Amino acid sequence: MTHITTAIVFSIATIGAALSGSAAASPLGYKDTPLIPGTKWHVHDSDRPQPRIVTSGASFSHQAPAPSDATVLFDGKDLSKWELDGGKPAPWKIENGFMEVVPKSGSIRTKGKFADFQLHIEFATPAKVDGNSQGRGNSGILMNGIYEVQVLDSSDNKTYPDGQCGAIYGQTPPLVNASKKPGEWQSYEIIFESPRWDAQGKNIKKANVTVIHNGVLLHHKREYIGNTPHQQVGDYKKPHAPEMYIELQDHNNPMRFRNIWLRSIGEYDKP
Repeated sequence: MTHITTAIVFSIATIGAALSGSAAASPLGYKDTPLIPGTKWHVHDSDRPQPRIVTSGASFSHQAPAPSDATVLFDGKDLSKWELDGGKPAPWKIENGFMEVVPKSGSIRTKGKFADFQLHIEFATPAKVDGNSQGRGNSGILMNGIYEVQVLDSSDNKTYPDGQCGAIYGQTPPLVNASKKPGEWQSYEIIFESPRWDAQGKNIKKANVTVIHNGVLLHHKREYIGNTPHQQVGDYKKPHAPEMYIELQDHNNPMRFRNIWLRSIGEYDKP
């Protein structure tokens, strides 16, 4: 997730493009942002180490049937379980069993809300490569619109590490880069635990996430520092219910999604 800013550190390619009068490339990182607590890195730091590349097995990008106890959020037929902010119908395109972002139409979110869940989702970045860094194949999966797992075309596409595919946006890069080539179907398994606050509004449990990308582990119960704003450090200053909607971001790229389902994590000894 990126936004226009006047304080950016340009890559050499960006400067070259500007000098030649061509369109400017997307920024590869920032050095004027706050430090991420517990690290020596700035938010979206261009000098943070790039995750090593791992080639995943092809089978993990195939459609996985939903378990019997799952809530199916998208089966390739309609967007009846999704809406725009404000409740208007989701305007994205449906074609051949997938939904596709209609750029500038708005991000969509589930009508239902969920806490502590396993989310399966498959996605494909555009086969036609257009742009670089955050301007290429960009979307995001956001719990309550504020806790993001980044979606990006990270195949041979350098960007700031806490903004590449599978990152906890602006906080933690993935352990590895397991991205497939543009246009290929990919999968996420996201196990998300909601944050909690006490009656006085004090945060007593941070949100955490486990992310498996194309069968490869990217995060294991990694805590969110807080929400995931652009160029800022997140926090837990605004308590909310553990039940949250799931949002798919419109970042002006024609991203595709299919086969989305969700299961409650449940509790031990409580069938």
